Amino acid sequence: MAATYTFDIFTSLDGFGSATGNWGGYWGKQGPELLARRLEHYSPPCRMVFGANTYRLFAQFWAEADKYTDVDDPWGEAMHEQPATVISNSLVAPLSWPDAVLERGDALAVVPRLKAESTVPLRSHGSLSMNRSLLAAGLVDYIQVTIFPVLTGLTGQSPIFEGVEDFDLELVESRLLDGRTQELIYRPSLHR
Repeated sequence: MAATYTFDIFTSLDGFGSATGNWGGYWGKQGPELLARRLEHYSPPCRMVFGANTYRLFAQFWAEADKYTDVDDPWGEAMHEQPATVISNSLVAPLSWPDAVLERGDALAVVPRLKAESTVPLRSHGSLSMNRSLLAAGLVDYIQVTIFPVLTGLTGQSPIFEGVEDFDLELVESRLLDGRTQELIYRPSLHR
């Protein structure tokens, strides 16, 4: 049986993955339920899958983690301890992630092989352009969207689903966290 692949993303209500300005980590809206839920997702064995840009961001974060005490949380540490596959033609091994494998080539070729070979679920947090390509190819089993209660129309960056095709989404699970942040897990299917 093939391993499942989850595209996991944080977003503002208006669909941005990050923002400039003085928002801070989690747009300043983290709470104990959110952090506990994230730890539930990243404590069981899984394999992380990253594109080069997201890997670089995480590698820089972990190299300077003592500067980011507002987002240095147990779930992030649990994610960092998971084995990772980094898909890149530009990075050079060795990678600074504790148990990372560098895969050359196209994610559209690498991910189907990973799904066939992995004994644990595959998860990707971020890696927007890679995951949009995987979504279009039908390789994403679940989209996990954590929606923070903010509008970042002026400062928003990285539109999450910019340029994706039309998809129908089957809601698999939903949770309200800390009375303000919504986690939605969907099974996507291309809209015909």
